[in-house]
Formats: sequence, C-alpha cells, structure tokens
Amino acid sequence: MRYIIIGAGAVGGIIGGRLSESGSEVVLVARGAHYEALRDGGLRIATPEGARTLALPVVDDPGAVGLRPDDVLVLTVKTQDSLAALNAWGPRPVAGTGATAAEVLPLVCAQNGVESERLALRTFRRVYGMCVWLPATFLEPGSVAAGGSPLSGILHIGRYPAGTDRTARQISADLEKAPFEAPVVPDVMRWKYGKLLSNLVNSLQAACGLHGADPTANAIMEELLQRAEAEGCAVYAAAGIEATSAEEQQRARGDKITQLPVEGQPSGGGSSWQSLSRGTGTIEADFLNGEIVLLGRLHGVPTPVNDVLQRVADTFAREHRPAGSMPAAELAALVADAGEY
Repeated sequence: MRYIIIGAGAVGGIIGGRLSESGSEVVLVARGAHYEALRDGGLRIATPEGARTLALPVVDDPGAVGLRPDDVLVLTVKTQDSLAALNAWGPRPVAGTGATAAEVLPLVCAQNGVESERLALRTFRRVYGMCVWLPATFLEPGSVAAGGSPLSGILHIGRYPAGTDRTARQISADLEKAPFEAPVVPDVMRWKYGKLLSNLVNSLQAACGLHGADPTANAIMEELLQRAEAEGCAVYAAAGIEATSAEEQQRARGDKITQLPVEGQPSGGGSSWQSLSRGTGTIEADFLNGEIVLLGRLHGVPTPVNDVLQRVADTFAREHRPAGSMPAAELAALVADAGEY
C-alpha cells in the first residue's frame, strides 16, 4: 500500500513520517509555505527519540501524483476543509482501473469530529473512520512534533458506517509497524463520538487558555466544560447515539502513551488553540461544539454552553484574536446571557 496523506500538518505529518520510517511508501500533500518547506527541505519531525528530517515526496495538487490501485487516501485536513479536498481527489483517475479515486480507493478520515465520514460517503464508496488520539504540534512550515512514548498515538480504525474488512486490517498492520496502536473495531464511530466529547474543551482553551494560576478562572472553566460535556451526553441520548465512555477510552489507552518533552515543542492547547496561534483564519468549532448544537436543535435539547463556545471560537478565528485572550468570567457571562447559568 501507498499512503497519500492529504493534509500533512501536525497529525498528518506524524502519521506520514512514522509510516515512512517503518517502511511504508508515503506521499505528503500540503499547500502554501508548508508545501514549499517540505519540497525544499523535507519533513522535520521531532519526537522523544530526537529530531530528524525525512525526504518524502510531496505535492500541492492532486494532478501532481498519479494514483495507483494500491493507494490509500488518508484525510487529515481539518473538517472545514474536507469538502474541498474530497471534491479535488474524488474525480482523479486511478491507473489501470478505468475508475476514479472515489469509485475504487479507500479513504480514511483521520480527523476530529464525525462529519467528514458523512461528507465522504456521498461520493466515495469505501470510507473508513479513524479515531485519532495523537497529541501532535505543528511547529513551523516543514516541521512537526509529537511527544508520545512509547507509542506516538492510538488510532482506532473501521469501516464507515460500521464493520471491518481486510483493508482496515492491512492499514492497521502498517500503522502498528510504526509506533502506533491501531485497533480494528466494527464500531469506529462510537469511538469517534466518545472522542468528540473530549474535544469540546478545544474551543474553551482557544478562548480562555489553559488552566493557570487563577483558581477562580480555573473553577469557571471546569464548570463550563462539565456543562458542555453534559449537553453532549444529553443530545446523544436524545438522538440514540452510542459513544465510548471516558472510562472505556482510558482503559484502551492505559499507560501506553506518556507525554515527554520534545525539542522545540511548546506547551499549549489542542488543535483549535494551534489554529488560532497560527492565524489560519478558520477553526473546527463548527464540527466539534457545533455538532452538539446541531444535534440539540434536531432533537429539542438546549445546548447554551456549546452554542456560545462555537460562536466565540468562530469569532476568534475570523478576527484573528490571540488564543487564550478572553477572561473566563467574560465567557461565563456570555453563557449566562444565552441561558440559565
């Protein structure tokens, strides 16, 4: 198999780099300054074992690589960029098949949230979900880092909407040659819905920052997070959606991943924090907190905390506000205005 990593940022860069180091054939897909840095200087990855540079093929356009029947497309862009990527790659011809990528190639959605699989299945016949637990950081163009040890991450994989097959097992086997655990599960979306609840904190961190020295602010943030997660559980119950519990996720992870210091990796928040820090102008809140809001509107469940978190995160991204610059009390006041607090 050859892996086409569509969106070789923090997560995509680590998955692609680790696969390459373990012997898999990999092509990275990037754009802008990141593409130029990868093209000119290779992919620099920093892990607890040290930093190194990998010379990997990289393209910035689907037309720059001829697709093969043994290719696996791995979608690692943020969900807000999924549709553009799917539209760009789906119609590409696959050599020797007389068919397009959407008709014959497996597509793995290695992303937060649960929307990309639905988007992909409209055009791609073979869609796989991947629940990604892989703490990684985009350091600068051409450079990514991951501090997990002894495993870099745990990547549950399965067919979408449900089931397993030989392709999922082959992908898992390749990932497990690298420092990943990749369980093949028949209910991968149950894992992704469980992880979605843990991602609701992303917008909170993006707006108010990480826990700091102010106990009052910390207490406010903790209460808001608990309420956001409770809203998530309530809409899941109303919609009949099953999700892994925090306890089940913790049992699966155990002590397999310990975060260690990595050269050049700053301490910071999750993917939403990184989006604001990089000034990308977009953020995935519509597909994290926004997924809870959508389900709440569909099933008549109030979701005031997630609604505010989504709107605030979107405003921060659109207006290029600094990550962590909103006082927790100000955010709590917005929630109070949106509903009972």
